Amino acid sequence: MTGPDARTSLNAARRERELAALPDEVVDVLVVGLGATGAGAALEAASRGLSVAAVDAHDLAFGTSRWSSKLIHGGLRYLASGQVDVAHESAVERGVLMRQTAPHLVRALPFVLPLTPLVSRTQALVSRSGMRAGDLLRLSARTPRSVLPGPRRLSAVETLRLAPALRPHGLRGGLLSWDGQLCDDARLVTALARTAAGHGARVLTRCRAVELTGDGALVRDELTGREITVRARSVLNAAGVWAGGLVDGVRLRPSRGTHLVLRAETLRGLSAGLHVPIPGGGARFMLVLPQGDGRVYVGLTDEPADGPIPDVPEPTEGEIGFLLDVLGSAVDVPVRRTDVIGAYAGLRPLLDLSLIHI
Repeated sequence: MTGPDARTSLNAARRERELAALPDEVVDVLVVGLGATGAGAALEAASRGLSVAAVDAHDLAFGTSRWSSKLIHGGLRYLASGQVDVAHESAVERGVLMRQTAPHLVRALPFVLPLTPLVSRTQALVSRSGMRAGDLLRLSARTPRSVLPGPRRLSAVETLRLAPALRPHGLRGGLLSWDGQLCDDARLVTALARTAAGHGARVLTRCRAVELTGDGALVRDELTGREITVRARSVLNAAGVWAGGLVDGVRLRPSRGTHLVLRAETLRGLSAGLHVPIPGGGARFMLVLPQGDGRVYVGLTDEPADGPIPDVPEPTEGEIGFLLDVLGSAVDVPVRRTDVIGAYAGLRPLLDLSLIHI
């Protein structure tokens, strides 16, 4: 049995040494932000032999990357908007994570769309067609059915076996599909960052980019207050919802996505995820996501997050009430505000398209 690889270790001594060396060098790539996007970009560049410095004002996965639904989507939502190439790439990357790079972090999760009276037969047909399209994406990505089984129709009995808390009255059955689920989103980001460090990237947390230009950045060590200039041939702004504060011309419209946390017994031992139709929401669904630790996540919302951007977003009582109401439209057990043992929110960095003039 071998010990940990020192090349991937991120520790205080390495941070101090690499931070001290930066002012005397010009790196090929400077990455600002160490969420999933930034850590992934740092790994991509470092693994191709480029010199990389990656900085974050806080810690790895401090922002949106730790407040996700913890799912690895296969690209179906991109296919629905006509982005076939992005959909295919998402399906390929999901397969790579599940089979090669992170099978210890990503597992197959079954999902049930219950065919309740709120789901018309036309909606059911459209949803089933979408699931078949998702299976074609799986096939095009060469992910075998042994990793992600195919979709199928369920009887009412089978549906209730997977989701005992569903309201049986009027239940016509369900539609079963599969997707990838992360056991821990922040752990995946940490793995990406450490692997990048193993390829030589300088991964520097608690280093804030104060000013950003096309050839580098002014960076402040948040532990000491010392400021240094980092010079780079290319700069990647991966700061998420904070990206607009670093450069001119980037205008974002952050959207808040809130999840509730329930105990598994509240929903009678749910063994599959649920797609719960949002009443009056057209093709929108709420997700009910069983975790491996005896908890269930319920989400998510899509609300404008106006005003200053907080380091840690807070769910509103209105969003919590909305999610409880949607959940109550499908289950046969009362889920009250007192059953909510936690809630969290993340901010999506959406572009403000209202400022684009055609």
